Amino acid sequence: MKISTAQKPRAFAIVIVLVSVTVLALLAGAFAYAMKVETRLLANTNNDEQFYWIGRGGIDRACWFLAQEGNQPFTSLQQYWNHGPGDGPETNSPLAGESLDNYQIGLGTVSVTMTELESKINLNTADAPLLQQVLTQMGVDASAISVVSDSILDWIGPGDAARPAGAKSDYYQGTGGYNAKNGPIDDIQELQLIKGVTPEMFKGTPPEDAAALPRHHLGFGNAPSQLPTYAFGLRDVFTPFSTGKINVLTADEKVLNLIPGMDTATVENILKLRGETEPPLRSLAQLAGAGANPQAMQQISRYLDVRGDTYEVHATATIGGLSHEYTAVVFRRGANVQVVSFCRTK
Repeated sequence: MKISTAQKPRAFAIVIVLVSVTVLALLAGAFAYAMKVETRLLANTNNDEQFYWIGRGGIDRACWFLAQEGNQPFTSLQQYWNHGPGDGPETNSPLAGESLDNYQIGLGTVSVTMTELESKINLNTADAPLLQQVLTQMGVDASAISVVSDSILDWIGPGDAARPAGAKSDYYQGTGGYNAKNGPIDDIQELQLIKGVTPEMFKGTPPEDAAALPRHHLGFGNAPSQLPTYAFGLRDVFTPFSTGKINVLTADEKVLNLIPGMDTATVENILKLRGETEPPLRSLAQLAGAGANPQAMQQISRYLDVRGDTYEVHATATIGGLSHEYTAVVFRRGANVQVVSFCRTK
């Protein structure tokens, strides 16, 4: 039997065609996948931009709320900015009937929450007695209180001379390779760079989480196998941004108890007077009615106010089932509100 030589080129051509078709199919598949990826990236870019403007719109809405209540002589938790029913001469307020929840912007919605930073202690204006009071109430060991207090003041303060238990750049250069700030703290996380401040001190350690081993406290300090127990963390009560005074109408019980000269009975009466009785507490002059010790009033009053003008604003932007979160810090002066920082946080 003879095989025609003409069939050989024909078979070879068929193989070439099959290979070419396969290559073209692979190229077409790769191109289709690339186009799908590009389309998805473009959609994500567009979504990111939409999320950004919805989040920014939520911050602007928060600023509008704050501006409407900006001329009141006090700031309370009953006001609209805190999702309250309104407090004071607000019967004709443009905020009546308005909401900070699920506000429609474009293709999505935004929900806003605000924290008045005057409800915390301004770390940059705190003096030594206030810092030591906070550390004592936290449960910091007596031997560490002066170290942490002096080191915080040295970190913030100018110059190269350290306090007796504090630290300046020469100490930090030897331990971490960085310099002391010698200026105001602008991020609460900076505390973790300061001499004496431990992660547990910064975050707080509830008793149930403080140690896996049984605790046998027979004196001061902690055994090597034990973590110290702190009732709260430094980040819970301090802020780097505020007017410098603590708003007695918005600070929680924990912060009020940290004020030098304040006693437990006065704190309990303040919490009752500021929202549940008539007339409610709306001025520092009314603190006498809250049972404040007249001899301690001068010391207490130097730390307090009844108004706040610095806010941390959280906006949750939602499109469909996806959400992005944004955070801003805003300052208010009367009815003028200014955004000083804005970023995506989640």
